[in-house]
Amino acid sequence: MGDMPRIWNETIEAHRDAVREATINATAALVAQHGLTGVTMSQIAKDTGIGRATLYKYFPDVESILVAWHARQVDDHLRELLRVRDRTAGAAERLEAVLTAYAQAIFHRRAHDNDIAGMLHRGEHVAASHQHLREFIRELIAEAAAAGAVREDAPAEELTVYCLHALAAATSLPDQAAIHRLVQTTLTGIRTGIRK
Repeated sequence: MGDMPRIWNETIEAHRDAVREATINATAALVAQHGLTGVTMSQIAKDTGIGRATLYKYFPDVESILVAWHARQVDDHLRELLRVRDRTAGAAERLEAVLTAYAQAIFHRRAHDNDIAGMLHRGEHVAASHQHLREFIRELIAEAAAAGAVREDAPAEELTVYCLHALAAATSLPDQAAIHRLVQTTLTGIRTGIRK
């Protein structure tokens, strides 16, 4: 007997992906509707039309499904930041556009239930994503510094940490105007001509 035909493997993989996506989407909708404690694996199986035994082959519990959902959200967010970078001309403009998009995402993320957010923001997928984000922002800052738009008396890594921590304040801001002011204040701290 030989290996399974390639088309068969692709079909099985597509089916697995579809089951995972349906499970993740149904769980996110149920949690949004009922809260974290109001969702069970039985409900998820019912809403997806997947048998419980099959569901358990993919995920051991509700938390693992939510972690997969969050990992997908984080990946989507990073891809969106890349799109913002790629459609913006000029080093300083790219940096501002990406920092604004990042602050906007933080502002919108505050809608998460605090218990859910605390659970989801730990783990390897979050640590790896934060590292990618830091490298991405650091490259934008270095590019803006090389163009003369960002101060060069501090390493790009330090300015990256400063920006990311400053923009974390977006979770407690009331509106879009406040987000704009936060981004501008953050940029003022790293622009050229502020040296002492």
